[in-house]
Amino acid sequence: MEAFLVSTGIVALAEIGDKTQLLAFVLAARFRRPLPIVAGIFVATIANHAFAAAIGAWITSLLGPEILRWVLGASFLAMAAWTLVPDQLDEEDTQLARYGVFLTTLIAFFLAEMGDKTQVATVALAARYHGIVAVVCGTTLGMMLANVPAVYFGDRIANKVSLKLVHGIAAVIFAALGAATLLGAGASLGV
Repeated sequence: MEAFLVSTGIVALAEIGDKTQLLAFVLAARFRRPLPIVAGIFVATIANHAFAAAIGAWITSLLGPEILRWVLGASFLAMAAWTLVPDQLDEEDTQLARYGVFLTTLIAFFLAEMGDKTQVATVALAARYHGIVAVVCGTTLGMMLANVPAVYFGDRIANKVSLKLVHGIAAVIFAALGAATLLGAGASLGV
């Protein structure tokens, strides 16, 4: 349950103001059809984060517990710093409209998530918690918690949320996970 809750919280916070949330705003404004957009986000997130979690699980099989602890601790600290860097939406992320709303959203989100901070976080969380299903379910829920409101209420909430504060909170959580991992928390889990 811890893996699910931590994964949900971290990704929900990290996603606010992220490139893929900006993409959700753009797609919602462009197509004005929230259901296929939300469905595309959901399917793309499951596919992307399942792949990332599988990589995280694979990494744990390659590294011994001591090396893994240092790699994960450093990764969480790097994620804390990366979370403080604002994202910008790339123009090519929005040029897929010829495929229809659902497929455009699915392709754009899947590609935008490649190498994104939430995908990297999913890799680290899967390596840390050894629970692929719990991590994928948690990170997917976190993505949906951040992006569904963006699709439905984008213009009304965009100016009311302090991105700097949310990114700061996410950075503190990543830093705490990094420090805890480096100090040996989770040793009973083999990390």
